[in-house]
Amino acid sequence: MIPVLTVDQIRKAEADADHLGYPYARMMQDAGGMVAHLAVTRANEMFPSAPRFTLLIGGGNNGGDGLVAARKLREMLPDSQVRCLMLTHRDDDPLLEAAQAVGVFFAYTQDDHDGRVIKQMVGSADIIIDALFGFGIRLPIRDDAQKILRFTRQALNERGAARRPRPLNDPTAGGQIERAPKQWVIAVDCPSGLDCDTGEIDKYALNADETVTFIAKPGLMTFPGAAAVGKLIIAPLELPEGVKLEKRSSIGLLDNESARDLLPIRRLDGHKRTFGRSLIVGGSDEMPGAIGLAAHAAYRTGAGWVAVASVHTAVSVLQTHLLEPVWVRLPDSAGFISPDAVDVLSGLLPSLNAALIGPGLGESTDAAQFVLRLLTAAREIDKLPAWVIDADGLNVLSDIPDWWTQLPKDTIITPHPGEMGRLSGLTTAEVQTDRLSLARDKATAWGCVVVLKGAHTLIAAPDGKIAFSPFKTDALAKAGTGDVLAGMITALRGQGLKAFDAACVGVYLHGLAGTLAAERVGAASGVLASDVIMAIPLAWTRLLQG
Repeated sequence: MIPVLTVDQIRKAEADADHLGYPYARMMQDAGGMVAHLAVTRANEMFPSAPRFTLLIGGGNNGGDGLVAARKLREMLPDSQVRCLMLTHRDDDPLLEAAQAVGVFFAYTQDDHDGRVIKQMVGSADIIIDALFGFGIRLPIRDDAQKILRFTRQALNERGAARRPRPLNDPTAGGQIERAPKQWVIAVDCPSGLDCDTGEIDKYALNADETVTFIAKPGLMTFPGAAAVGKLIIAPLELPEGVKLEKRSSIGLLDNESARDLLPIRRLDGHKRTFGRSLIVGGSDEMPGAIGLAAHAAYRTGAGWVAVASVHTAVSVLQTHLLEPVWVRLPDSAGFISPDAVDVLSGLLPSLNAALIGPGLGESTDAAQFVLRLLTAAREIDKLPAWVIDADGLNVLSDIPDWWTQLPKDTIITPHPGEMGRLSGLTTAEVQTDRLSLARDKATAWGCVVVLKGAHTLIAAPDGKIAFSPFKTDALAKAGTGDVLAGMITALRGQGLKAFDAACVGVYLHGLAGTLAAERVGAASGVLASDVIMAIPLAWTRLLQG
């Protein structure tokens, strides 16, 4: 995984790197060079001729990165305009002098009393590079810094609202008008005004289309600030061997390589038992579909054999649509699974590798009693499958005092923020205020792996280890996608992955499948849970291909 460091940890790492022969000046040269190369790549993709660049330059190291990028842009694209808006004067700065020597234009915020220069330089630019503040900013932003951001936002909004008529000879025009060409905003290290530890963000901060960062920080994956990050690009610096980032933090960001390395081995001489026997328990008269989605997702994620246990109505509805699962009809009470269903399942559990409890279970007294009796019965079984608990299984737990003491070892729970709130006695808003600390603390206190769902889903292990998902897409903001994720994690657990590893791979594959499904459907808003399921094999293939 890509190491994720707090601001204090980054400062210490950079100081150690400087001491070991990788000085701050070289860090700025390398960082600025990577920013320039990204900006040139985007310019070539989006703007066919002589793009115009405006860079917002602060007084610290982030501004130094921007000055290096300005010089390199001018050298790489000599026909383009490269202009810097300076927050402060940087006297006797060799980086500024080097940029001036190649023809970079400079203007200063102190000289621009009414903001006209700022608005003109930003409004006429194709690419804006935000190099005002790095990871050490203190909020709120004030004075000239606020002015430059406020006028920059105004200029971006005015440019975005600008219209121009389509050519009269365009037969498709139909009297319509189209927007002026989109500007592209690149943030250096983080959007200026983002607290890189907490994700808090100043109201004047710019929304970036892309953020290129050199050491990953939790605030980049934490809302509300994560909404301003855009596409996150990790461009790691070549730190000395003695500076091991992965040893400085227990937090990581999942990437293709780390997820691929955890994939279960698929033996060519394997059979259905080789790849795990999984059970999905849930469903009710009112909600029969959830268990079907989970079972289908488990099969698409490589499970060798999947049984679905539910009430008669749910089984009757689903077995005409899903041909692969084994169906187990459970006794019901008023459309919900009856506590007596435990007697049916007790003999099946020892033969399983993994079991998922909860999708579509419903919230009733009988369903709650069923879960309680199942937990009690599980403690008497010598060979117990790996457990995953989701959805209404979690809601039932939240009504049980000290519920975590009832869970089998290495259980995975997959709450969304509302369910996490009920489990921990908090409001949803309180859960969202500090997701990282809450997930880490509760995983340790509860002794289970916590998958706190949402944009940049968090996976927390009891030993304090944390993983962020890199994905934030509204393709997964749809009913049923949580059931899909639970089924995927169950399948991976059944194939032998450890609890934390199964959760990490499941979350990564799920996010990648959602992204690929949006590409296939044409818009993230139109993606269904079933589309995500169909994209799972493609996501697996992409993972293997790197």
